[in-house]
Amino acid sequence: MFFQLSDDDLSFPNPALAEDDGLLAIGGDLSLKRLLLAYSNGIFPWFSEGEPILWYSPHQRCVIYPDKIKISKSMKKIIKDGVFKITINQAFSEVIKNCATTPRTGQDSTWITREMQDAYINLHKKGFAHSVEVWLNGNLVGGLYGLKINRVFCGESMFSHVSNASKAALIFLSKTDVDLIDCQLPNDHLMSLGAEMIQRDTFISILKSR
Repeated sequence: MFFQLSDDDLSFPNPALAEDDGLLAIGGDLSLKRLLLAYSNGIFPWFSEGEPILWYSPHQRCVIYPDKIKISKSMKKIIKDGVFKITINQAFSEVIKNCATTPRTGQDSTWITREMQDAYINLHKKGFAHSVEVWLNGNLVGGLYGLKINRVFCGESMFSHVSNASKAALIFLSKTDVDLIDCQLPNDHLMSLGAEMIQRDTFISILKSR
């Protein structure tokens, strides 16, 4: 079953009570305090324009252990040759807007609504959300953003306008001061980079121990 959240109560139900698809709760808001509480307990918002806020906590979590990330020979050469310039927290708003507007195969619309963008830009301004930017010839061509909870980076989305740009961002992130990269849900691209599935209890234990 899933739960209706109260506007004046920030608490969430036990993530173990989530539906089979991970849906845990509906409603509430995207305030800074509620979002931080959610992520600290392995919960994240995911909904489309016109829908109420939906909160998820999947029974299995897609994650990347930094020391297990797969880097192809061609990607190693790209990194060695310094094809891209990579920065952190230099263009957060631009990264999240690109994540929202970059066309994706099989998706007609984005879940990164204007409301979501505003909420995460606010998290960034308060020091909780971070971005990795990938530049080519002075142009922003890729990147990713998410929240860092203890030593776990909870990735939200990434984009790429040229080949290998989002891979470069993820590889760069894996070399920073994080013990785990949370990818939330699996896809072929992430699995090819070394992502794996772990049980929610394992993920939450890591999240709270770092």
